[in-house]
Amino acid sequence: MIRTLYTRLALGLFVLLVAVGLVYSVISLYSLREYNASLNQELNRDLAKKLVQDRNLINEGRLDEAALKELFSLYMAINPSIEIYLLDREGRILSYSADPEKIKRNQVSLAPIQRLLDDMAAYPVLGDDPRSHDRQKVFSVTPIPSADKLEGYLYVVLRGEEYDMAETMARSGHFIEMSAWAVVISLAFGMVAGLAVFRLLTRRLTRLTGLVEQFEHTGMSRQPPQTWQQQRPEVRDEVDYLGVTFDHMAQRIASQIEELQDKDSLRRRLVAQVSHDLRTPLASMQGYVESLRMKRKVLSDAEQERFLDIALEEGRRLGRLVDELFELAALEAREKQPQPEPFAAAELIYDVSHKHVPEAERKNLVLNVSGSLSLPLVYGDLAMTERVLDNLISNAITYSPAGESVELALALEGERLTVRVSDAGPGIPEQDRPHIFEAFYRGDARNTSGHAGLGLAIARRIMEMQGGTISVFNNPVCGATFEIRLPVYQDNDLPPK
Repeated sequence: MIRTLYTRLALGLFVLLVAVGLVYSVISLYSLREYNASLNQELNRDLAKKLVQDRNLINEGRLDEAALKELFSLYMAINPSIEIYLLDREGRILSYSADPEKIKRNQVSLAPIQRLLDDMAAYPVLGDDPRSHDRQKVFSVTPIPSADKLEGYLYVVLRGEEYDMAETMARSGHFIEMSAWAVVISLAFGMVAGLAVFRLLTRRLTRLTGLVEQFEHTGMSRQPPQTWQQQRPEVRDEVDYLGVTFDHMAQRIASQIEELQDKDSLRRRLVAQVSHDLRTPLASMQGYVESLRMKRKVLSDAEQERFLDIALEEGRRLGRLVDELFELAALEAREKQPQPEPFAAAELIYDVSHKHVPEAERKNLVLNVSGSLSLPLVYGDLAMTERVLDNLISNAITYSPAGESVELALALEGERLTVRVSDAGPGIPEQDRPHIFEAFYRGDARNTSGHAGLGLAIARRIMEMQGGTISVFNNPVCGATFEIRLPVYQDNDLPPK
């Protein structure tokens, strides 16, 4: 429970409120003391002066000692919170109304006295407390003249011993209790209000956490039943943005896992197909070699030659399959990258077709090439494009019956140059066309004597890597047409040197 965000926020709020309460209490006490001192000094700033005037302490220009003692006695009874001191011109204490046993100083500093006399509105001004070596108190002061000269000062400490005792009792009593209750109630209210606000703020995060848990429980293979964007169609703040981002991430992860599962299924099927296709020529080659070894004495020279030819052909078939497997693996792993350059596609078509003329003549086929040699250059990998054309022309020759023709046509369509290779074979069944470019896929119309198809999978991968496309469709009468498209060369296609 303590690991949840709401609990941590609640604990953080509690600690913060306690700290704020303590700081507030300290500042309030300090401010209250300063305020009381200023108020007390302002209200009694003329107290010392009035005492001198009202009690007739100056008689015939001199200080009346008897009147001063009477003043001490009177104010100790009437207002015990103040203490009255008689100072000489140097600040030495001559007489006082306080308890003699508690007087710690013989002299007070004249600097605060002079500062207050210079500016009676400067509050609070603290002076030395004769009852302490380091404590300072607010005071009222007035000079006492004698025969046209300064005889001393009447120094009145406004917060004397009795005041301190009364203040201490008040703090330890009802005032402290009320202050404590006020702080506790304020903190409790702040805590409840803060928890309510945190609940409102974390409610959406809790819902988002629920969506993440649902997604995790599904094995990340499908999105939660209700997405964040369905709950909150409008993105208003960072939490909504996080929820929408999670939706996109979950959708992408689910699609990637589905794709990985499809890839794994395809990999298993490919492994099984590869095992079969490798085992078939290997078993055939092994069978003929063993037969030749066992029956060499009874077989004629012609039969031995035939056995050797068949074993050699199966070896070549096995070698071609292994080479195609390595080529497809290199293309899928991007170990083999295209090296694009501008070249004349028309010249390449004529060159490749001439290379396949002997193969076509052996099957009594005609290779026809149509298209202008003045077509613009295309931008692609010359060797890879030749590899694709070799595969398409070889397949067209393989599936065309004797006496027919294989058509190669070039055309410019917009910013793409199109090459079509058409055969006169049985065509491709509709159910096979979506899978014709998949590795090892073998349709019903394929010649089962040949090895499983990797050439078309390689051709599609090559065309995708160099920015082209490859497609297939059936001809109206008979046969199928494979079409490749390459981008026309533009001046900005070449990389900077």
